[in-house]
Amino acid sequence: MKHRIVVLGAGYAGSYAAGSLARRLSPADTEITVVNAEPDFVQRLRLHQLAAGQEIEAPQLTEVFAGTGIRLRVARVTAVDPERQIVAVADADGDGEVGYDTLVYALGSHGADGGVPGVAEHAFDVAARPSALRLRERLGSLDVRGESGKVLVVGDGLTGIETATEIADSRPGLTVTLVARGALAAPLSVGARSHLRLACDRLGITVLEHTEVAAVEGMRVLCADGTVLTSDATVWTAGFAVSPIAAAGGLEVTEGGRIVVDRTMRSVSYPNVYAVGDSARAIGDNGRPMPMSCASAGYTGRQAVDTIVGHLTGREIANTKLEYVGNHISLGRQDGILQLVDAEGRAKPKYMGGRKAARLKAGILRMSLWANSHPTFGLPRRKHYLTAAATVPTVPTARDASAEKTEKTAA
Repeated sequence: MKHRIVVLGAGYAGSYAAGSLARRLSPADTEITVVNAEPDFVQRLRLHQLAAGQEIEAPQLTEVFAGTGIRLRVARVTAVDPERQIVAVADADGDGEVGYDTLVYALGSHGADGGVPGVAEHAFDVAARPSALRLRERLGSLDVRGESGKVLVVGDGLTGIETATEIADSRPGLTVTLVARGALAAPLSVGARSHLRLACDRLGITVLEHTEVAAVEGMRVLCADGTVLTSDATVWTAGFAVSPIAAAGGLEVTEGGRIVVDRTMRSVSYPNVYAVGDSARAIGDNGRPMPMSCASAGYTGRQAVDTIVGHLTGREIANTKLEYVGNHISLGRQDGILQLVDAEGRAKPKYMGGRKAARLKAGILRMSLWANSHPTFGLPRRKHYLTAAATVPTVPTARDASAEKTEKTAA
């Protein structure tokens, strides 16, 4: 019987992990299935561009995984049962189940409303392709009126900055306001913050600092200090959250729902479950949790693949680097910021800005798309066979592991 590896999610982390496993493990004794809600690969790093009206490539996953032996199941994950080693899914044909021996959880994150009333009903976001397309349609309708439609972007994190500047650059007929809860882009260096302010001035973006949003309505935003801001389209970028599926399935998670993993990306509660990308609460080499980012997806995905291959084939498991070196921020198509950080995650004094930074960011995006569209390229061609023990999995559940620990303690 083949060892069943199931990967949930085909974003940056999931597609990389699936392709790498397919390249390194023999199809004679392994079976890899990817479950994803959409049939194509979504360039999440460019969804703000899609929303602003640009055309963004979205390769079909059937083409991405062609020739790899990976099975694609286009379906939405509704539940995970690690005791029974079953994933519940729903697609156009109804509900179903997918069984696994090894699970890679890579469902990523989505926009979070932070408990602010009206966000879910009235605000737009760029955390997923469908929501980015809804915003694109709305902005297009505002732009064709010949009026100065008002766009309000709430949140001055990387996503908020990129969204505000992209809309202002692509649709100069619209009026864009960026709302920051504190000082604008406080984590950046002094020089980078100054560069950002100049870019906002050049693009005609109004920046409101130290402004807390209390509620979102259809055509206006209510602030905590009583200020009322009119808005034809409110874009919410003030935070991200993960799906409650892992917590509901009994996996050990953080308060925010991210799966707690060890240094090798194994769940601390179910050792045949691995979490990568935004879904994982992984501790980096600096002793701090890895941030939600594409870079983190690459590092955690690589570590999970090395661990799975090592456990299944009896090979030594290497520790990959778990680091975060900086932020690449696009400010429209012709400007950008590259901000490096130190080992503690603090911004270094020096930064790169302008067209050179924009070209570098564009190059990274092209490289990411190519790498995820060719998931098996550059990996070892040798297919490793599983050990005899791995072909007949006897992975302990959390309950078994707890009992074993108790027995050892009593002894």
